[in-house]
Amino acid sequence: MERKTKILFQGVMADATVIDINSSQESWNQYLLSDGTVLKTKSVATEVARIDGQYAPDGNPLYVVKAANIMAADVPEGLKKH
Repeated sequence: MERKTKILFQGVMADATVIDINSSQESWNQYLLSDGTVLKTKSVATEVARIDGQYAPDGNPLYVVKAANIMAADVPEGLKKH
């Protein structure tokens, strides 16, 4: 269900419409570090809003995404404090 809100956009408060997220697919990005650690990160969208009356040069509406960044580490035993 869409609802109206106000969002700080380019330094001014703008009217926006919160758009429901019906489904998502969030994959992990993995980084192998030189010390053998594997870092996994992903961004999880928690809310999406479309800025009312604002459009990109290609005509697409502008969106603002609130997201949480999540990280996990698979660390070699030799680096852990016991």
